[in-house]
Amino acid sequence: MSDSLVVCDVDPALTEKLRKFRFRKETNNAAILMKIDKEQQLVVLEEEFQDISPEELKSELPERQPRFVVYSYKYVHDDGRISYPLCFIFSSPVGCKPEQQMMYAGSKNRLVQAAELTKVFEIRTTEDLTEEWLRERLAFFR
Repeated sequence: MSDSLVVCDVDPALTEKLRKFRFRKETNNAAILMKIDKEQQLVVLEEEFQDISPEELKSELPERQPRFVVYSYKYVHDDGRISYPLCFIFSSPVGCKPEQQMMYAGSKNRLVQAAELTKVFEIRTTEDLTEEWLRERLAFFR
């Protein structure tokens, strides 16, 4: 195996799903969970969720494997306004295989570009993913 960084392409079907997700009309929290198919060297859809809180999403993430998440979150601002930011969350838990971490880290930017996202966050342990954590990160974007 070479030491060069493997950058995986994004499955075209996933790119289309992300485009549709971006323009969804629903007002609930929803998530798209993605993983890397090592054999195909592609970022692919793993699972979709509707009506899922950050805490429920946390329980869907593997504790020892990286994952990518695009999360549509109903954000109620302090002044009462409601927005639905799309958040990209890279879950890269401590204890993953270094080879896996490199593959995910190397592919992250390509996926962020394909999904056209600006709110990009990273967690190193699944326990970090809470409503409070997400609200703190989103407060920066007011």
